[in-house]
Amino acid sequence: MNKRKRQNIFIALCLAPATILFLIFMVSPTVDVFRMSFFERGAYSKTENYVGLQNFGVLLKDTRFIVACQNTIFLIVVVTVVTFALALFFAACLTREKVKGNNFFRIVFYIPNILSVVVISGVFSAIYDTKNGLLNSLASVFSGKTVSVLWKSEELVVISVAIALVWQAIGYYMVMYMASMSSIPESLYESAGLDGAGKMVQFFKITIPLIWTNIRTTLTFFIISTINMAFLFVKAMTSGGPNGSSEVVLSFMYSQKDAGLYGYSMAAGVVIFIFSFALSALVNKATKRETLQY
Repeated sequence: MNKRKRQNIFIALCLAPATILFLIFMVSPTVDVFRMSFFERGAYSKTENYVGLQNFGVLLKDTRFIVACQNTIFLIVVVTVVTFALALFFAACLTREKVKGNNFFRIVFYIPNILSVVVISGVFSAIYDTKNGLLNSLASVFSGKTVSVLWKSEELVVISVAIALVWQAIGYYMVMYMASMSSIPESLYESAGLDGAGKMVQFFKITIPLIWTNIRTTLTFFIISTINMAFLFVKAMTSGGPNGSSEVVLSFMYSQKDAGLYGYSMAAGVVIFIFSFALSALVNKATKRETLQY
């Protein structure tokens, strides 16, 4: 046995445990989700009735699922845009400007990312409290009269969840962008300044293009993770209420499973799966551009 062949065997043995675990705990359950979406079955029953595409037909007419999809898309768009805009803004301020306590602000902004979803949900639930919440208390002080806005009402609950999601994510991406921005040569900014380019022009013509690869990568991961994070925040903060107005696609899927509609919930899971991958491909395609070097 030659040296090359021994190396290949060693590499295969090293990769085998991870590959086996991946096949058992990731690939196999995913395939089973697709299979079960074509059956009618109770959550705790072994009896399966093949129904073909019936689950998908009912799903696309389900008003609860449509509302959940609308809420999910709203959160993906709003949370992504606001989070990345603020993360880039704060990263640029702390990197390009001479701010005292730079490291302190990094830590302060990053702290929300290391807190659990339950803790953050508890904090924001207290802030949104109708009687003693921070928002209503501040509004009462500045308006001079008692304010009791229902921040978790049907009209405002999704926006309230979006604010919590943004607050949790900003620090992580800000630190990542600060690392990318700090590697850009100062000479580029000095040359642009001598040519009359202001800070806004430098930001959009130098900073953004040179860290675009990082932005593009984090954008894809963030959009997909928002689908999962939205479910966790909704579960901890509102449980989908009031009257299902804050429900998202994953919470809808779990609620159908809990109701005993196992095959129906798997059909929802398939739609979520396809939507996630299609969205990832679309974002990758839309953000693709030539890599700039310096």
